[in-house]
Amino acid sequence: MRKIFKTAMVCSLSIGFLTACQHIGISNLDMAGTTKMAAVEASQTQTIVNLKDVLDASAENIPTLTAVGYAVTSSQPGRGEAQKRLMAIRSARMAAMRDLAEQIHGLQVDSSTTVIDLVVQNDTFRGVVNGTIRGARTVRINPTGADTYEVVLEIDRETIGYLLTTARKTV
Repeated sequence: MRKIFKTAMVCSLSIGFLTACQHIGISNLDMAGTTKMAAVEASQTQTIVNLKDVLDASAENIPTLTAVGYAVTSSQPGRGEAQKRLMAIRSARMAAMRDLAEQIHGLQVDSSTTVIDLVVQNDTFRGVVNGTIRGARTVRINPTGADTYEVVLEIDRETIGYLLTTARKTV
C-alpha cells in the first residue's frame, strides 16, 4: 500500500487522475484514497482562495467600528451640576473619539527603560494617537454611576467604505 501511495503522489491530481495512474501501472488504487486526496486538494484550494480574498482590495470585509468613552462629573470644571454633567458628556465623547482614532490609525508607543547595575531604575512609556475621525455617530449616552457618564460612538460599514474609496481616489 505504501508503494501505491508514493506512486500515486507522483501522478497529477487533475481531472484525468485515474487515467494517468493507469498508464503508469497503478490499477489497484482504491477510490477511498483518491477521494481523500481530492478532499485535501479542495481544502488547500479553498484556503488559497480565502487568502486571495483577504489580500484582494476589492473583496474587503469592513466591520462596524464601535468605541466607548467614560468621564466623571465631579472632576469636570463648571459652576453647577448641570454644567459639570455636560462637560462630562463632552469628555466621554472625546475619549470615545480617541478610541476610534486608535482603532483606525493605530497607536504609536514610545518607551524608555533605564537599567543600572541590572536593576530597572526608570521605566516610562507614552502612547500617541493622531488622526481625523469623520462620520462617527453617537449611539447612546448613559449615566453609569452616581457621577459617571458613558458615551458610545460608532462608524458604520457604509461610512468606512465611502471614506476608503475616497481616500484611494486621492492617492
